[in-house]
Amino acid sequence: SFKEKSKMIEINATIIVERSSQKMIVIGKNGNMIKSIGTDARREMKRFLEKPVSLELFVRVENNWRSKQKYLKEFGYKIDDYKK
Repeated sequence: SFKEKSKMIEINATIIVERSSQKMIVIGKNGNMIKSIGTDARREMKRFLEKPVSLELFVRVENNWRSKQKYLKEFGYKIDDYKK
């Protein structure tokens, strides 16, 4: 979700992975990796949007999402590029 307020932008985003092991990699030990991802992303968005950004990240496992047209379309991929 994306909510623009007068002094700040609030963003909730979900990172989709295919396996639980990938989820643990993205989260990292003691949450250090997801914290680093969030810090870097927030810094870049603040620079781009020219406003402070509140960013909340989630990681979700969606088995085989890359082979499901529904998810490819939802995530903005051109489905024809993945048909073989």
